[in-house]
Amino acid sequence: MPELTRFAGIVIYLLFKDTQQHNKPHVHVYYGEYEASVGIDGELLAGSLPKRQLKIVIGWLALHEEEVYAAWNKAVRGEHFSKIEPLR
Repeated sequence: MPELTRFAGIVIYLLFKDTQQHNKPHVHVYYGEYEASVGIDGELLAGSLPKRQLKIVIGWLALHEEEVYAAWNKAVRGEHFSKIEPLR
């Protein structure tokens, strides 16, 4: 599972060709024992995260929306994508 970014104990991944379970563009988020799939638009699709961390992830996705969509489009085609720095 290729890593997109990590910050504040949160790790965000994208999967290659990941359109089977959630057709919507999304990321996979890990925080401690928590796991979740979060749409790039901020919708919690599966799993769970503490409220604070979910808000942080949603804010990060909003700030990096264009970059995340570009990475998602590459990943669903099976192409490698660049990591995104957590802070600009």
